[in-house]
Amino acid sequence: MSMTSHKTWPKMTSREEFRFLAELVMKRSTGDHTLVSLEDRHGGTTRFANNQIIQNVDTRRGSLSVMVAFGKRQGTADTTDFTAGSVQETVTRAAQLARLSPEDPEYLAPVEPQSYLTPPTARAETVAAGPARRLEYANEAIGQCRMENLAAAGIVSSSMATVGVAASTGLFAYEERTDARFSLTVQAGEATGWGASAHRSIDHLKIHERTITAITKAKRGGESRELPPGRYPVILEPAAVAGLWSQLLWALDAKSYEKGTSALSGKLGQPIVDSRLTLRNLPLREDLLGVGFTPEGLPTVESSWMTEGALTQLSYDRFTAKERGVTTIPTLDAPCLSGAGASLPNLQELIKQTERAILVTNFWYIRTVNPTDLTLTGMTRDGTFLVENGAIVSAVKNFRFHESPLQAFNRIEAFTGPAEAITSETGKLLVPAMRLREFNFSSVTKF
Repeated sequence: MSMTSHKTWPKMTSREEFRFLAELVMKRSTGDHTLVSLEDRHGGTTRFANNQIIQNVDTRRGSLSVMVAFGKRQGTADTTDFTAGSVQETVTRAAQLARLSPEDPEYLAPVEPQSYLTPPTARAETVAAGPARRLEYANEAIGQCRMENLAAAGIVSSSMATVGVAASTGLFAYEERTDARFSLTVQAGEATGWGASAHRSIDHLKIHERTITAITKAKRGGESRELPPGRYPVILEPAAVAGLWSQLLWALDAKSYEKGTSALSGKLGQPIVDSRLTLRNLPLREDLLGVGFTPEGLPTVESSWMTEGALTQLSYDRFTAKERGVTTIPTLDAPCLSGAGASLPNLQELIKQTERAILVTNFWYIRTVNPTDLTLTGMTRDGTFLVENGAIVSAVKNFRFHESPLQAFNRIEAFTGPAEAITSETGKLLVPAMRLREFNFSSVTKF
């Protein structure tokens, strides 16, 4: 159910209301096991293009999902109507589906009651933010671009959600979560500049800073020169690092690892990237988007996935974890990649200390070419520049690359501290900007 008015659904589903709904489901269910999940979300998005607001929408959607199991047969039904009659009908539909379904050999009963971390998942200023606040931030970005005679396009969004999981085992989890995002693309002729941010607090989106960065890149990209393809030293900004790293995270799947189809198969406990790199999950860190529990009701945990370059964890589903005797399943909801030893304070200092390199703002359309060694292809975008003698000297035409992060992240010459990076695949990460000794650009694009 989506709506633009709050009159028929005046407030978010509270902890007490979810407990009531969960108890109602359990009483009505005839299954061996029952699981109920809640997501009640109220949010809005302001979109702009060509320096004009083109959309400012506010939506509300609540959904209750019920899973009923008889032995290893399970069925799931959803509803957006939280009245008692609709809930009863949803439980009945889930039971009917379960009886008709084949047995799932990997089915496990819902987890028992758990203890959870309490990460800072909700911020009052984001809850209070509405269309007016989003318009204010969008107009701030538009105004900066207008002053430079540049075209701005992007979004400002904010949302508040209540999320819950309960089961016939006695499991109960409930959490409020806020989310705010900003993305901006600035157009200067054929050149573009880009900036993005995400935070639990809408007041921490750094609109001005991200806008100035995007404007600067667009203006610098106005006259680009073409360089031949080949292997170049590169400086990867955090978004570019995260784009490659996100593909590496998918390879952590334990089932693929054991089947031998993962590029990491056989490498648990062995070095796979530069020995200075450590990847950790930090759900309590305020500038990440950690949560208290998974959709199955498992607790999120602080964990190390790679330590001093060595692979130390795999990503397990519950069945595979049980088969392998893994009692605490590591989570990766708030990833932070950091480098040990001397790091440079910021990207500007990294550029200053570089004799010659290609500076990459971001990658896009990243696809796997060879899954056995994780060779990827994709293109640079939103600002690709030539750095010489510690300064950006010109924009260059975008490249297509063919490279494996397992090889690239073993060629690190220097790095900064972890910084915000936003990707469409993994959301938000904290990763350093890096200078790599070489990177394979296989061809030049037409733009």
